Amino acid sequence: MFDVIIAGCGPTGAMLAAELRLHDVRVLVLEKETEPVSFVRIVGLHIRSIELMAMRGLLERMLERGRRRPAAGFFAAINKPAPAGLDSAHAYLLGIPQPVIVHLLEEHAIELGAQVRRGCAVVDLEQDDEGVTVELADGERLRSRYLVGCDGGRSAVRKRLGVGFPGEPSRTETLMGELEVGVPQEEIAAKVAEIAQTDRRFSLRPFGERVYQVIVPAAGVSDRAVPPTLEDFRHRLRTIAGTDFGVHSPRWLSRFGDATRLAERYRVGRVLLAGDAAHIHPPIGGQGLNLGVQDACNLGWKLAAQIRGWAPDTLLDTYQAERHPVAEDVLDNTRAQMELLSTEPGPQAVRRLLTELMDFDEVNRYLIEKITAIGIRYDFGAGPDLLGRRLPDIDVKQGHLYGLLHRGRGLLLDRTERLTVGGWSDRVDYLADPTAALDVPCVLLRPDGHVAWIGDDQQDLDDQLSRWFGKPADGTVRER
Repeated sequence: MFDVIIAGCGPTGAMLAAELRLHDVRVLVLEKETEPVSFVRIVGLHIRSIELMAMRGLLERMLERGRRRPAAGFFAAINKPAPAGLDSAHAYLLGIPQPVIVHLLEEHAIELGAQVRRGCAVVDLEQDDEGVTVELADGERLRSRYLVGCDGGRSAVRKRLGVGFPGEPSRTETLMGELEVGVPQEEIAAKVAEIAQTDRRFSLRPFGERVYQVIVPAAGVSDRAVPPTLEDFRHRLRTIAGTDFGVHSPRWLSRFGDATRLAERYRVGRVLLAGDAAHIHPPIGGQGLNLGVQDACNLGWKLAAQIRGWAPDTLLDTYQAERHPVAEDVLDNTRAQMELLSTEPGPQAVRRLLTELMDFDEVNRYLIEKITAIGIRYDFGAGPDLLGRRLPDIDVKQGHLYGLLHRGRGLLLDRTERLTVGGWSDRVDYLADPTAALDVPCVLLRPDGHVAWIGDDQQDLDDQLSRWFGKPADGTVRER
């Protein structure tokens, strides 16, 4: 029997598998597709996701295959430069093909010992007090202690679990693909600039010699399971631009809508949901893949703690408590962004006003931090503003902070050199560094890099170690 079965080997599922393997959890990943996707869609890793890659020692692999771009122009495609001094050592966007991200994360998970089986679609599940039985499309039945559905917006796991997925269906649809063109670049640039004045859902961007990424509004809403045709693109281009730019020889063609839905629950017993299985929204702002990877990093260490037997009683419940509100906020900001893309006079007036407001540093900074997820603060109770936030990749005597988090353990960073992690040393690392770039005496970091405690009192620290990392391994608890 496996400890965890993960349905879906996209970015969320692969990242979760790797996070679990850091804690020696027996993981099986089931992917319904027999081969990785063949089309190359460029996506962007936002600042928080880049930080998570650095925390796990994956960033250099990603940088080798991606391209750094300015961290700007995300909110409703309003082209404003990033504010100065964003609080991150990785304040950029990393453009990288989605299949490459999936490959690198899957490779990482396998290196750590995860098993991945392709051509295995989950069609049913049953759970009891001891575990979950998973049925595959070919009738095979597998057993695990927990199941996590990372199987996309049409999640079979979520449906079989009976979890509601309320929200709004698609009202608009957009065609997107990579095609070769038959007219000069200057002609394309002039026409795109003209149309972009009124329709911001239309673009042609060069992607190699005579190859363009084409994004064009569809005529209506279709079945997303049916891919568009080359003629669909030609027709819509002629309708909107007056020319089809001689498009031909598509590399890939797809369609996406603006459906917005959020699972009512992220956990039912021993079955959990993450990534698109838990939330879907329009791709505006490029937050979807990032949101799923961040779900995985929040869930992985908590589920591992449950399996390893040291999790406090409520730890696994904090996954939904922390991540559900984050997804709600993403859904709301994508709703707002989609309204700002409308060609109607009212939304266009609001867009012009917001464009002016973004000239104020505070407004621009707030929106950038929201989209890139570095503004997230989990509710850990009363305390300094840093409590519940992620700690940036500050300088420490051993180099950079994130280099100390590769093993997915907690970390006590002690500037006083007086504290200890004691009986939690099997779960929490310790660094005494009076020179660390902090303006507080000590911080306790969770494995996901969020600040769980700030202070300099050993008893207070012990209380928070117990809250997040369970009972000490030696069974001792200091008396007050």
